[in-house]
Amino acid sequence: MKEVLDWAIKLAGIIALAYLILLIFVYFWQRKLLYYPDSERADAAELQQAQLQEWPPDPEQPFRGLLGGQLTSPKGTVLVFHGNAGAAWHRFYYSHALGKLGYRVILAEYPGYGGRPGSPSESTLVNDAVASLDLALQRFPEPVYVWGESLGAGVAAALVQQRPDHIKGTILLTPWDTLPDLASHYYPYLPVKWLIRDHYPSTLNLQGYSGRIALIIAAQDEIIPVNHSMTLFDSISTEKQLWQFPDAGHNSWPFNADEPWWSDVMQFVSE
Repeated sequence: MKEVLDWAIKLAGIIALAYLILLIFVYFWQRKLLYYPDSERADAAELQQAQLQEWPPDPEQPFRGLLGGQLTSPKGTVLVFHGNAGAAWHRFYYSHALGKLGYRVILAEYPGYGGRPGSPSESTLVNDAVASLDLALQRFPEPVYVWGESLGAGVAAALVQQRPDHIKGTILLTPWDTLPDLASHYYPYLPVKWLIRDHYPSTLNLQGYSGRIALIIAAQDEIIPVNHSMTLFDSISTEKQLWQFPDAGHNSWPFNADEPWWSDVMQFVSE
């Protein structure tokens, strides 16, 4: 009996040590698990094909993103924060769709992505988003709208919290409620709310905002379960509207520029 008890104690010790090592690994490496940047900068041919140009165009200003939807008299400027993987120039379809509707489009690039220096984190991305918004407000007189997709929805919501009076309308596509709540879904065996370093608490960040919010979800989203998006929608106190793509997954929503929902969303937030 004593041998069995000793064996059980040793096994419990090994399991506890392995769990502790796992917690340490998750704490220090979590941003490698969260952010998937494409660090390559688009070349001139790729930008020409996508009908984009680097922004700001002033060579004395650091590169912050890409500009599209160049129009003589735009209705406004849409500042887009893209999803986790890849880079801003991969999201040229925003420029095509929104430019067609009469909007100037800035595809904001994150530090550490698309040729920009830096390492992504919540504070880094949010502070950089504030700087991009401030520059857009300096350069362009028309109203500014903020559009965030997935990770970018967390960035956009934080930007709304920082500059609520400067953003006419907000569009959030496949968003989460808070990152710790989403992480708990994937790692129920870990105390993620104690471990997690980046929070993106969109449910809190949107409180107090008076502009209109459009929320767009993919009903078959395999990355951000719909209940997390709906929790966010239910928490919004300002005027809001929900769009849902019943057959779409996280990366398979209808982004063709001819889709009528683009116009419906922009009409709602701009009224």
